[in-house]
Amino acid sequence: MADAASRLKGLVEQLLGTPLPLRIRAWDGSQAGPPDAPALVVRNRRALRRLLFKPGELGLARAWVAGDLDIDGDLYTALDRLSGLIWEREEDARSLGRALRDPRFRSAVRGLLALAGPPLPPPAPEEEARRPRRGLHTRRSDRRAISHHYDVGNDFYELVLGPSMVYSCAYWQAPPPEGTLEEAQRDKLDLVCRKLALRPGRRLLDVGCGWGSMAVHAAREYGANVVGITLSQEQAAYARKRVAGEGLTDRVEIRVQDYRDVRDGPYDAISSIGMAEHVGSERYLQYANALYRLLVPGGRLLNHQIARRPQRDEDSYQVDAFIDAYVFPDGELSPVGTTVTALERAGFEVRDLESLREHYALTLREWVARLEADWDRAVVLSSYGRARVWRLYMAASALAFEHNRIGVNQILAVKTPDSGDSGLPLRTRTWH
Repeated sequence: MADAASRLKGLVEQLLGTPLPLRIRAWDGSQAGPPDAPALVVRNRRALRRLLFKPGELGLARAWVAGDLDIDGDLYTALDRLSGLIWEREEDARSLGRALRDPRFRSAVRGLLALAGPPLPPPAPEEEARRPRRGLHTRRSDRRAISHHYDVGNDFYELVLGPSMVYSCAYWQAPPPEGTLEEAQRDKLDLVCRKLALRPGRRLLDVGCGWGSMAVHAAREYGANVVGITLSQEQAAYARKRVAGEGLTDRVEIRVQDYRDVRDGPYDAISSIGMAEHVGSERYLQYANALYRLLVPGGRLLNHQIARRPQRDEDSYQVDAFIDAYVFPDGELSPVGTTVTALERAGFEVRDLESLREHYALTLREWVARLEADWDRAVVLSSYGRARVWRLYMAASALAFEHNRIGVNQILAVKTPDSGDSGLPLRTRTWH
């Protein structure tokens, strides 16, 4: 009888209808496939059972998080080679009815079932978010989703993000190693402040303030009076400590508060950096309306948000199964045009849109490098499964930005008064 790796390789290629671009190393020590390629390590038969009971991305994610599947070799290369077989074939994977009518497909499934052993579905890893996808983006569900992602432990985030504690795309003047992550994050915060025209005495609302980096920078460097809001108790406690340590308690207030509950406007400016992805497509106009009402006439909004590519049939859009279950529960991405339209419907005048797609790829690779460099401590600070979630999601996201599957944009919008005076100069940017 053939060894496990050869059997598995043949069955997978029969199932996919194409050669597997990775080497396979199976639980019995056998290997098969291109010798110079990264190896997909199948540590046990349980990995196959996970894939058979949850075909597609979620089954792969569960096997990865549990440690039943691993990569030996360069993770980016492996994910890049797998992307065409997994993410780009998701539309075909959903057409299970057609596939089951193919005798070769059915034969491969039977072979995998025999190789997997007793057909008992393994339990999902404890890191998986367990909640019904109904009643999305209520105050309660949003608090729960934010807590799942952000209340992992501030020490863990410090390890990954570094001393800047900024969890969004940096703004690189030069790529590493000429530029550092800390410099790039400082430059991003400064870019936001300049776009918002902050100065002493101006009132800023920082929506989704994270660990307080934007609030502290705006108050310390520009003299702004800042209210930062978050739904994470751990973030708020950390941010308040930072504010006190900087001696800025007279200018910065950190609240645990939903954006829908802010009532103390008007503000001169609003920053929303990496927060709008949590709002949800059905709630986005409500979100835009709420921010519009909170601004003074002539006030500015800087919306920094990840965007996906538009689909021919937008009704067919589905949230990424791995991201939804393990990273950002209930998070949704929209095309940048959809976001611009919602802001305009709320009354904003969109004045500038800057894509930072390549910047986010560089940022994510830096985060992955920090996680890998201090892996044992990362596991202690979170859990084995949680650290694996982060390594996979950040590496895969870096590739998605590099290949233009997703992007990130800064949109500068103004609550332009009836006079039509936007308050912006004739030229807002100088191109180099």
